[in-house]
Amino acid sequence: MDHFAANNLPPRADWPDFLPIPYPARLNCATELLDANLATRADHPALVTPAETLTYAELAARVNRIANVLTGELGLIPGQRVLLRSANNAWMVAAYFAVLKAGGIVVATMPLLRAKEIGEIGRKARITHALCDARLVDEIRRADAPDLMQVITWGDGDLEARCAGASADFTAHDSAADDTCLIGFTSGTTGEPKGTMHFHRDMLAICDAYSARVLKPRAEDRFIGSPPLAFTFGLGGLVLFPFRVGATAILLERASPEDLLPAIAAHRATICFTAPTAYRAMAAHVASHDISCLRKCVSAGEALPKPIFDLWQDKTGLKLMDGIGATEMLHIFIAAPEEAIRPGSTGLVVPGYEARVVDEAGREVPRGTPGRLAVRGPTGCRYLADPRQRKYVEGGWNITGDTYIQDADGYFWYQARSDDMIISSGYNIAGPEVEAALLTHPAVRECGVVGTPDPERGMLVTAHVVLHAGFTADDAMAKALQDHVKAEIAPYKYPRRIIFAPALPRTGTGKLQRFALRQA
Repeated sequence: MDHFAANNLPPRADWPDFLPIPYPARLNCATELLDANLATRADHPALVTPAETLTYAELAARVNRIANVLTGELGLIPGQRVLLRSANNAWMVAAYFAVLKAGGIVVATMPLLRAKEIGEIGRKARITHALCDARLVDEIRRADAPDLMQVITWGDGDLEARCAGASADFTAHDSAADDTCLIGFTSGTTGEPKGTMHFHRDMLAICDAYSARVLKPRAEDRFIGSPPLAFTFGLGGLVLFPFRVGATAILLERASPEDLLPAIAAHRATICFTAPTAYRAMAAHVASHDISCLRKCVSAGEALPKPIFDLWQDKTGLKLMDGIGATEMLHIFIAAPEEAIRPGSTGLVVPGYEARVVDEAGREVPRGTPGRLAVRGPTGCRYLADPRQRKYVEGGWNITGDTYIQDADGYFWYQARSDDMIISSGYNIAGPEVEAALLTHPAVRECGVVGTPDPERGMLVTAHVVLHAGFTADDAMAKALQDHVKAEIAPYKYPRRIIFAPALPRTGTGKLQRFALRQA
């Protein structure tokens, strides 16, 4: 057993308080999520991709072959870290579960990462093995990752040939429920990413909390969406949640809004996971596609502005299921089931979790008062050898870095990232509220609002705006947008500076990089 992960967990005193779901002391999440379907769902489609369809039995056989290659030919021992690099496809899922089943630790990376970023992850997580789509291997080979011993590719016949000679039977490693099985690196919206460590039981907990109690999928559902599997939003929404109930996952290597709409129609998807900006883009073209098959649409990854909620409901009749999660928490911990949605609110605390709004000293503030969001539950933050653990966890609570208001009925209303609150001339102004006002103007395609230093006001509300085609970025348009915001919300919140841009900086998961806007 390689004990690197156990030796690099934060001190127990720095862990959050956990509200555990009772699971057996020994469990391997791959067995629970995949093999558990073989008794009754063996012939049911587990994965559908443009290239191939795999039943649960076929996927399990591929997983077992890869696990045999890992532990046999490649010498993987339990606890070693395996880097995975691919777009969303069947081989990526099979490799993921093979590592879990063999007792290894998955470190999945975004396809857009470059050698420098991969090297940083490789050194921090002491990566020993890599399984990679052959189309993306060059950046791994250029990365400075001194512990990396083996790089095996698929798509060029290498892993496929090794699997052809491997057994389709494999006995899962006898993992403890609290063995680390995943190190998920944050997407870097605030700079240097952090490695978040999750246990086998955590992978089941998000299925048995958010998915089972809020999303409520059925075995006949067909999941689709855009988030990469290296992003825990995508891992849960496109793999773990469907597998927990024996449903089907539809995976797309290309999942832009232009790709997603026809794929929903073609594959008769019933549950969609994507970001607010994608729903806004799809709404403009939804009339051209038969998406009557859709019954649930989940929005997360960034705050959902009410204008996008209203637009999607108007175009489709469906209410977007908003939610907030974090890589540190693995998945969504505040959301509302369909029957309890309040437009504009993120929702209610997911059953199994507790959440409250606190001041700088960690004291709960009165309802209706803005403050820092604190949460605890069956999952929580454990950074890999990172002093920032003490910033994220305070007094047993995970402090997410978001400013919220909780109303008298328990609903949580997003205000801004805590470091994105703009204090201008003594007023507290939430950037997302200004963004929501701008998005109701027909000329605005997308926008990001941040504070920039100003000698008179302290901070100046600054809007970076991308216009729809056919609109002119000039002083007249800037004035029109400012007047529009003044009419939508309190006039003191209007953007005194507007910068027109062809695009906004985003992470590989589609999150707006506000720190990049502030630097600009």
